[in-house]
Amino acid sequence: MSNLLERLRRCKDDRGMMANLRCILVENKKHRAWPALNRLGVAIDDHVAAFVAGLYATHPEETSNGNFGVTCKAIEQKRGDKRGDDNKLTPTERRFQHLLAAGRDEVLERAMRMVLMAKSQGVPVNYAKLESDLRFWTERTKTEWAAAFWAPGAEPIGEEAI
Repeated sequence: MSNLLERLRRCKDDRGMMANLRCILVENKKHRAWPALNRLGVAIDDHVAAFVAGLYATHPEETSNGNFGVTCKAIEQKRGDKRGDDNKLTPTERRFQHLLAAGRDEVLERAMRMVLMAKSQGVPVNYAKLESDLRFWTERTKTEWAAAFWAPGAEPIGEEAI
């Protein structure tokens, strides 16, 4: 992924290329993204890398810190979501919980919604980590994201604890 990110960074100011890459996120426009993906060295059938390239083209503000749980927590803080006395989830918590409940076939669509929220709030995304997490979407990944969101600053879960 780092090679892909390097190539995406070089193309960041190419508005035509970025527009074509965004097409991968729309089902009936995917064919427009295929030449751009080929130029970046992404296989057309590598759905996760193509998806992340489309997300990057949509919101190129990136960071190298934290996982997507950290990003979602930053979205909640920027939106000013406050937990009330009634123990109800904040709107961002509900969306994040919905994301964590997703199976392999749904997670990309739900992650895209959160990246769009990150864009609207000016929150950067760690695309390298997001790509690897989406590629290996497991209970462990979900737990790591949840810990980063609801227990920021806590020690990461080690192999021996599982």
